[in-house]
Amino acid sequence: MQRTAPIVWIEADQPFPPVAQALGPDSGLSGLLAIGADLSIARLERAYQNGIFPWFSEGQPILWWAPDPRMVLKTADFALSRSLSKTLRRFLASPACEIRVDHDCEAVIRACAQMVRDGRVGTWITAAMEAAYGAWHQAGRVHSFEIWMNGELMGGLYGVNIGRMFFGESMFSRCTDASKWALAALVVACRRRGIEWIDCQQNTRHLASMGAAEVSRTAFLAHLETVVALPQPEEWFYDPSDWKLLDGATSALT
Repeated sequence: MQRTAPIVWIEADQPFPPVAQALGPDSGLSGLLAIGADLSIARLERAYQNGIFPWFSEGQPILWWAPDPRMVLKTADFALSRSLSKTLRRFLASPACEIRVDHDCEAVIRACAQMVRDGRVGTWITAAMEAAYGAWHQAGRVHSFEIWMNGELMGGLYGVNIGRMFFGESMFSRCTDASKWALAALVVACRRRGIEWIDCQQNTRHLASMGAAEVSRTAFLAHLETVVALPQPEEWFYDPSDWKLLDGATSALT
C-alpha cells in the first residue's frame, strides 16, 4: 500500500524512518523518505548502508531517497558496444592518455557539479554536497575514476565504496565517451575486488545501454545486507592487466 503519512523531518540526532515508508510511485515524489538531518560522514554511512541517499537542490533542505525500483549495474552484465570498444582501444593505446584513480577526486566532483544535463547545470551537487563527499573521500569511502589526456582531466566518475558494494554518484565528459571509459575502468576494478553490483540510483537510457537494469528495492536491500558488512578492499588503483576481466572485450582491448 502506498504511504499517505506526511514525510518525516529528522534532526541530526534522529535515525531514519523505515525505508518501506518512502513515498510510492503515485505521489509525484516516488522514493522520498525523509527531510532534514545533516551530511556528516556518520549520517552518510548509515544512509548508504540502508539503501538511502541524499538528493536535493540549492536552497532546499536535505532530501533523503530510497527509490523502488532501483537502477543497478551488475558488473557481470556490463555491455561494451562495438563503437565503445573501438574508442576505448584507441584511448588505451595512446601514450598521451591515462586512467587514474583518486588522483583529484575533488576536481571530479566539481566537474560533475558543473556539467549541463538536459539544458541545466547539475544543481543537485550543491556546495554542501561537494564539501561532504570531499570529506568522505578523505576518510577513504569516496573514490574517483579519472580520464586524463595530455595532462588534462577530460572525464570521470565518483562514487562510494562500503564493504563489497560500490554506489555510483555522478559522471562527466569533456570529450566523447570519456565517462564511459571511466565506467569501464570502474567495472574491471570492481570485478578484481569481488564487487558484483554498482548502484546507479536512477534509471537513465545512458546506463541502460551499458547493461544497467532495475531491481526491486527489496532485492537491493537484501543484496546490501549481505555485502556492506564484508571486508573493505584494501586499496583502489588502476591496473592495465585488469582489462582481461572484461568478458567479451579481451580481443578488442589486447
